[in-house]
Amino acid sequence: MAKEIERKFLVLDDSYKTAAIAKTHIRQGYLCTRPEGTVRVRLAGNEAFMTIKGINQGCTRDEWEYSIPEADAADILERCCTGCIDKTRWIVPAGDGLNWEIDEFHGRHSSLVIAELELPHPDCTFELPGFVGKEVTGDPQYYNSVLSQQG
Repeated sequence: MAKEIERKFLVLDDSYKTAAIAKTHIRQGYLCTRPEGTVRVRLAGNEAFMTIKGINQGCTRDEWEYSIPEADAADILERCCTGCIDKTRWIVPAGDGLNWEIDEFHGRHSSLVIAELELPHPDCTFELPGFVGKEVTGDPQYYNSVLSQQG
């Protein structure tokens, strides 16, 4: 079992795009969206994953992630998921080997852009780039699992 330690922020502008070193289209859906644990299937480019996440404890939670066949992920997304989201993930170097992951949502959430930073430990310090605004870590309305269920 791994621990995910992640901070989330709203994004103020699209200046992150000029600093990005990569971008990937992501489609993900949820088989379970309980607060105690979520089960997600994700297609990211030509890779696919099933991820189980535990309940948030501040910016930390348990996480199990497994590669699955791309065709299986597509079938699960089509046939089994209770809600799906589409987004483009932009990768921007944050220094010290860390990367910002900026999710630009599409469809019904097209005005939403969230920056996430996965950290090696909860007390890790880092600089906020100019495109980062209000912190929303721990705010359920910005959980992907919640967004997938909203119209």
